[in-house]
Amino acid sequence: MSTRDRILDAAAEVLRTKGLARATTKEIAKAAELSEAALYKHFSGKTELFLAVLGERVPGELILRLRGLDEWVGVGDLRGTLVELARAMLVFFGESFPMAASLFAEPELFAAHRAVLREQGSGPQYVSQAVAGFLAAEQRAGRVSPAADPVSAAELLTGACVQHAFLSHFRAGAESLEEVAERLVAALLAGLAPGR
Repeated sequence: MSTRDRILDAAAEVLRTKGLARATTKEIAKAAELSEAALYKHFSGKTELFLAVLGERVPGELILRLRGLDEWVGVGDLRGTLVELARAMLVFFGESFPMAASLFAEPELFAAHRAVLREQGSGPQYVSQAVAGFLAAEQRAGRVSPAADPVSAAELLTGACVQHAFLSHFRAGAESLEEVAERLVAALLAGLAPGR
């Protein structure tokens, strides 16, 4: 296993248990059985580590699905594609909430985190934007109503997944993630079907 992989595995565990605001690079280095200097040879700090953990250690299905959405425009079952996408969002947001929640309690750390996200051209808003782009392309392909607003529809689906992931940390869910994804997409598609 590479040094970078050891650092990411350790960071994922520390971030899951402590959250971003309370985790330290010293703790992460210790968990990876490395010096803090070794950690800084691979990452500039906690924010870069956090982003790498989200991209490489939190279930990566969402990232892969978002990158491949263009290939699904006009192909296969729109409902099935959206259900798979919603399920991937539910998993991703559910895994990332415990890591990121403490970030909001630390204004300076949060500001630094947002600055790095802007610099890297990344952040949570890109999930909704990718879904909106997909729905707009499906609209041009005639599989989504011309009267639909792809941006609002994407925000509704993404927001519902974020809310469910957040609330799942407070209550044990009776529904499986697949059932939740099916239910959310069914409600969304009721308003997007062509001819409405």
